[in-house]
Amino acid sequence: MHGSAADDDIGAVTDVVLRALADPQRRRILRLVRGGELPAGEIARQFAVTQQGVSHHLQVLHRAGLLRERREGTKRLYTLDPQALDPVREVLADLWPSALQRLKHIVEHDQTSAGDHPPS
Repeated sequence: MHGSAADDDIGAVTDVVLRALADPQRRRILRLVRGGELPAGEIARQFAVTQQGVSHHLQVLHRAGLLRERREGTKRLYTLDPQALDPVREVLADLWPSALQRLKHIVEHDQTSAGDHPPS
C-alpha cells in the first residue's frame, strides 16, 4: 500500500534536506549562520574554496529550505531556518523513538539536577 500524496511530498522534502545536510561544508555553513544573519562574502571567507563553490552550497541549502535569504542593497544575508529540520526530526523520532525518549529523560534529569545544585 502506498502513502498519500502529502506523505510523498514530505518524503521528497526530507530527502532534499538530508542530501543538503550530507555535505560537511554545508553543515559548517549552517553552524555559522545559526546565530544570526551573515553576508555571503563573510561566509565565503570562512572556507578555503572559491566563492563560486560557497555560492553553490548556499544555493543548495536555500533550495532545501534550510537557509533564509534576505537582500540588503547588493548584499545577500543568510540565516538558518530551523523549521526546515522538522521533517528530519520526525524521521529520526519515528526510526529511533526509544533512544530519543532516553535522551529526553537524561536531559530533563540533568536540567533538574543542575537546578538543585548551583555551579561552584
